[in-house]
Amino acid sequence: MLRVMIAEDEDIIRKGLIYTMDWMGMDCVVVAEAANGQEGLSKILEHKPDVVLADICMPFMDGIEMIKEATESVKFKSILLTSYAEFEYARRAISAGVSEYLLKPVDEEKLAVLMKRLGEEIANSRQVEYVMEQAESDAGIMNLEYYIQLDLSENKYVSKAIQEIKSGYGDKLSVESISDKLGVSASYLSRKFKEVTGQTFLDFLNKYRISQAIVLLNTGQYRIGEVSDATGFTDYKHFCAVFKKYTLKSPSKFMKGI
Repeated sequence: MLRVMIAEDEDIIRKGLIYTMDWMGMDCVVVAEAANGQEGLSKILEHKPDVVLADICMPFMDGIEMIKEATESVKFKSILLTSYAEFEYARRAISAGVSEYLLKPVDEEKLAVLMKRLGEEIANSRQVEYVMEQAESDAGIMNLEYYIQLDLSENKYVSKAIQEIKSGYGDKLSVESISDKLGVSASYLSRKFKEVTGQTFLDFLNKYRISQAIVLLNTGQYRIGEVSDATGFTDYKHFCAVFKKYTLKSPSKFMKGI
């Protein structure tokens, strides 16, 4: 069940969201409410909700600022509540880390669809984190999420290389192809990548690919060969070997929960 917090300064709208929506039917529970951004930040830190619904314009701290500050300490999905007049502002805010937006008045069917999607994303993310944490404790595998979310401003080429991995992990990638794209030598990028992340480029790439493979396998919609192709492994046996290296299980045993 998803834990939800609602931050909205208009009392009638906030209470309407809390008491008129079928949260139980959406497999959700409202754990906290806030009438302004400052109170909302405090409630997020206290209750650590899975999803935060927040109005943009609130006293003391607006919704976007509240979300930005809260995500430094708590991991959650965020939904901005906006009017038509604020629509463009809300859309731009998505690039700042906001998961989605909903227009006021909130349509319950649209909210239900959105909460279902966010719930699936959260479940997949938790499964990936669990598997990688288990692998980390058993085989010394580092958590990539820190580096994936990090700005890495100390070396823009490393930052851009990580973004290339995130967006193109399903394609044929190499340190040479990315260094050519960035206009630096492969030896320089390899050296800086290891200095900043503590991992080789290939190790980081493979770990990220396996984390995405876990997400696909968890859906139950794809065969192992299809997942191998989708995550950039051109050879099925190589995929299975790399998967087992980082999860300590073969893909087939992982799918069976063995």
